[in-house]
Amino acid sequence: MSTLIPTTAYLIRAIHEWCVDNALTPHLLVKVDAHTRVPMAFVKNGEIVLNINYTAVKDLHIDNDAVVFSARFSGVAQHIYVPIGRVAGVFARENSQGMFFEVADGNAPEPSRSAELPKPETSEPGTPKKSHLKVVK
Repeated sequence: MSTLIPTTAYLIRAIHEWCVDNALTPHLLVKVDAHTRVPMAFVKNGEIVLNINYTAVKDLHIDNDAVVFSARFSGVAQHIYVPIGRVAGVFARENSQGMFFEVADGNAPEPSRSAELPKPETSEPGTPKKSHLKVVK
């Protein structure tokens, strides 16, 4: 059986398209590491939020391995490279709707993705149920 392509890049592209179709501004939340090429002056607590609207970037390309584009920061053109595994979220600036992803710590490779669904959590009667929303890997 061949290795499946992770769904993360597909979901990033879909949320980006949804934002654009609805006149919203798509943003990426990125966990910066040694493989991420972003302007470090704008990184706070190891993270950066990037506007990836077509009006803010040039040559945006989201493939299965990385998000790549050029953008201006403080008037200086920068080439941005974000490995897909470092994207912690893609969302609309105006309403924060989007998807958020689990990012492996440090430079460790991402864990392999499995086709198994998580087992449902059970709770005792009378106790609040936990949310069914999960971080997408």
